Amino acid sequence: MARLKQTYPDTGFFGIGIVNNADELNIGTLWRSAYIMGASFIFTVDRKYKRQTSDVVNAWQKIPLYHYDDIEGLLANLPYDTQLIGVELDDSAKAIETFEHPHRCIYLLGNEQHGLPRQALDKCHQLVQLPGNYSLNVSVAGSIVMYDRTAKLKR
Repeated sequence: MARLKQTYPDTGFFGIGIVNNADELNIGTLWRSAYIMGASFIFTVDRKYKRQTSDVVNAWQKIPLYHYDDIEGLLANLPYDTQLIGVELDDSAKAIETFEHPHRCIYLLGNEQHGLPRQALDKCHQLVQLPGNYSLNVSVAGSIVMYDRTAKLKR
């Protein structure tokens, strides 16, 4: 049997999700941004998503949403050889300006009031933070992280 000579670029994949989301609009906005920025999937941990109207591009038809009851459920379903990257204002977090995004990763966001729970922070392979001293809206923060990934990995 002949071999194909075609090669495929190693673009990797990523997913993004929110732990303990406080506002349904955040999921709709994050889903839309994830679709536009090329995410493979999005997810929620702790609180399930109820569809609402901010998803004007019908992203739900294009990339899947997964739900996990808790952090352990997320970790049990982490794809092989995939890093869990926490997005958090934390002294140990790397600045996004110099952060090198893994080719295979999942970005984990906390809610705006409490950030990522300690149990989640302890399970992350790396932490990354956006500039500033206060939390951004969680869907805005996630959109910035995805934009940064897309811009850096397309170079």
